[in-house]
Amino acid sequence: MDYKQKGNKLRLEFKNLIYNFMKNSSDCQNFSEGLRQSEIFRSCGMDWGKKQNATSSNQQYWIVALLRELEEENKIQRDNTNKKWRLR
Repeated sequence: MDYKQKGNKLRLEFKNLIYNFMKNSSDCQNFSEGLRQSEIFRSCGMDWGKKQNATSSNQQYWIVALLRELEEENKIQRDNTNKKWRLR
């Protein structure tokens, strides 16, 4: 089994999940205020709940790279004032 290839596939699936969620969320439309990273993370079912040495806040850090990748693709943007994400 090629774990790296499987991991890359999962990352792409998560990226598509996040983007589709944002496209279907009225809060994430380009004319809306947007949602915080933590709200997106939890709304997409990625929160494992409170775990020892892995609080919900800690679990969401990996999503930053995913959101930044969508930003680099000019699909989403982050409002620097309120720190919320929305579609471009």
